[in-house]
Formats: sequence, C-alpha cells, structure tokens
Amino acid sequence: MLRALLVAPPGAGKGTQGERLADIYGVPHLSTGELLRAEVAKRSKIGLDVESFMHRGDLVPDELMAPLLLGYLTGPEPLSGFVLDGFPRTAEQAELAHQWGLASGITFNAVISLDVPAEELVERLVRRGSEVSRSDDTIETIRLRQQVYAKSTEPLLEYYRGRVILIEVDGTGTVDEVTRRIRE
Repeated sequence: MLRALLVAPPGAGKGTQGERLADIYGVPHLSTGELLRAEVAKRSKIGLDVESFMHRGDLVPDELMAPLLLGYLTGPEPLSGFVLDGFPRTAEQAELAHQWGLASGITFNAVISLDVPAEELVERLVRRGSEVSRSDDTIETIRLRQQVYAKSTEPLLEYYRGRVILIEVDGTGTVDEVTRRIRE
C-alpha cells in the first residue's frame, strides 16, 4: 500500500501529481493546503487560527497543523495508504511524524521531491492566481513562500535522504511527463 509524501515548492504541481498518484494507486490524496483552506472557508476554530498564517505565506505552526492532519489519518476509518502533500515541512515535523508513524504502524514508504526552477514557479503561481482568484498567489506572497520553503526544506530533504526513502524528480515538462518520472 502506497504511503507517500510529496515535497515541492508552491506551484510545482504537488496537488496535480498527488491526485494522479492517488488515482493510480487507489489511495486518498490529502493536501494540507486544501484541508486548511476548507477549514478557513468553514470558519472552524482551526480555520480561524490558521487564516492569518496562510495569508502571510507563513508555515502553519505544528501545534495547529499536526492535530488536523492526524485526525484525517487516524479518524473513524484510519487510512492504510495515502498520498500526502504539505506536511511535514521541516525536519523537526518529519521526526515527530516518523515517531508517531512508528507507534501507529503508518510510516512513509516514499518521499517524492519535485524540483522546478524558481522563476517557472513564479510564472505558474501568478497564472494560477489570476485563473482561480487565490488571495495567497500574489508576487510578494509567492516570493515569501519560496523563501520559507527553501529555508525549511533542505534539512527536511536531508532527513529523508538519511532514511533512504527520498526520490528526487524533475518537475518540469508536461503533467504526464512528470507522472511518468515519478512512477519510474
């Protein structure tokens, strides 16, 4: 059963590839961004708590993110497989998630990192922002999100390299080309 994490900067195609992999392997796709946006739209307590972090482009603190995600993974019908994107985002979160996963019997068997040049990401996100009216896809927020991502991600990737489950994939090209590279 596939239990994978997708790691990539905003705009690299985590959502698209996550949905495709989930369909191919018959597991749910859990996008933390979508889960958080849904909570904000519902005006739930966690949605109200995370809204300001999201609009600034900051990472949502662990104490808010972890309970939300773990609730989805271990809810009334615990998930044996999944494609997850958006959490963990730091090495500290990864270690906590790994310890929780060991205790729960649910650890990642693959971490897929999509690599896309920064300027291509900006172009993709600006285009997405104009097409779907996302308030967090302004150039200023995009640049901040790129900085936050770069600062927190290298230690995360090193952590997964050390666990020998990191798969680094060129995220440029067509959606089909990227999906093929991931599956290979």
